[in-house]
Amino acid sequence: MTLENFNEIKKRVENGEEFSFDYKNEEYWISQNPDEYYLTRVRVSLTQEFDTSKALFENGTIKGRKLFEIYMDIDWN
Repeated sequence: MTLENFNEIKKRVENGEEFSFDYKNEEYWISQNPDEYYLTRVRVSLTQEFDTSKALFENGTIKGRKLFEIYMDIDWN
């Protein structure tokens, strides 16, 4: 995934879309409700909560790394 593709995903989440993706053979889910955004590791239902989509993409972590640090290794479904 390119940085341009990653920025497009960020915009789409901000506009209400939800995504599942794989990282290092594990499934994750970005979802939301009217008040919060969520980054969930599916296998163990480990969820991080954020007030905005921007906060999710700036502060969300997987295996100790921020999403913006690993976007090129994420397999977006």
